[in-house]
Amino acid sequence: MKKTKINKAHYELKGKMVEFCGWDLPVQYSGLNAEHNAVRTTGGLFDVSHMGEVIFEGKEALEAVSYITSNNVSKLKPGKIHYSGLLTEKGCFVDDLLVYFVEEGKYMLVVNAANLEKDFNWMKEKAGHFDVSITNVSDDYSQIAIQGPNSGKLLAKFTDEDIDPMKYYTFIHGRVMGVDAIISRTGYTGEYGFEIYFKGDEKIASKMFIELAEKGKEFGIIPAGLGARDTLRLEAGMALYGNEIDNSHTILEANLSWILKFKKGDFIGKDVLLKQKEEGITRKLIGFELVDRGIARHGYPVFVDGEQFGEVTSGTYGPFVKKSIGMTYLPIDKTDIGTEFQIEIRNKMVTAKVVAVPFIDKK
Repeated sequence: MKKTKINKAHYELKGKMVEFCGWDLPVQYSGLNAEHNAVRTTGGLFDVSHMGEVIFEGKEALEAVSYITSNNVSKLKPGKIHYSGLLTEKGCFVDDLLVYFVEEGKYMLVVNAANLEKDFNWMKEKAGHFDVSITNVSDDYSQIAIQGPNSGKLLAKFTDEDIDPMKYYTFIHGRVMGVDAIISRTGYTGEYGFEIYFKGDEKIASKMFIELAEKGKEFGIIPAGLGARDTLRLEAGMALYGNEIDNSHTILEANLSWILKFKKGDFIGKDVLLKQKEEGITRKLIGFELVDRGIARHGYPVFVDGEQFGEVTSGTYGPFVKKSIGMTYLPIDKTDIGTEFQIEIRNKMVTAKVVAVPFIDKK
């Protein structure tokens, strides 16, 4: 298995380690529910160094990134970030990603660990005719996410940068514990928080994580693993590649039209998506909660009017909302809030109803 540069810290902090996308990572430390609720109320500390970073740099970097992604890159300014889709010719997902506008002629694209090789090859193939260099710099960077209401208080102890005014989806260049870093107001939890990208060897990376964890005790911030990261993103209604988004559902069906900008110019999948928009989609991703008792897990069969329509894309018991929640695709005429349908759980039909997402109250 591959190891992040923070790997030794996880063992020192007694994380429960598992294989994830070929990486040796902590699934939990003190327990999923404890870590989940800490992020909602105080804070959590995550190693997300397995994520992939790809740099686009050159005269036509803007045009290249714009062509292979769905959002309008020309609207970004240096220090700004947006969420976007890396799309196939059918308007489905190669991956979802963040686009960082580093400086004129330079962008950093952050992709999912499981898709890094596939994404990088796709980018080179589809954007190779532009005047741009495309470089996989994933091995250069470690990434630590500090998420939760007290995350800014903890980070302020380790940097002289003024992070209080930072708005969501912005970043600055600064120093954290004396190390050059990108400090980003982003996260995958639905909470206020930061993600720190930095270079350095195993000693530097592990030291930073351990010192953040030690100082975090003062603010109720605890180390957290992959388990809590997944339940947090689900409560926040955030899609996961391989679950809600994949190469068989379009960006319109995935209810992500807000990152789809038809007026920006040509991009991969545009014609197919324009046609689908004009004709109307026949299915859509929705959030649900169970009316009956039970927990609907990923892959459980979904039934509409007695016929199987699909499967639960993600499902769990939300540790903070204290409800059995999930997401799935339904026929477009069954997607109104309050509409009921059935999920098969251990050979028993259980009633669920469509609800608004995110499942947590963002206030």
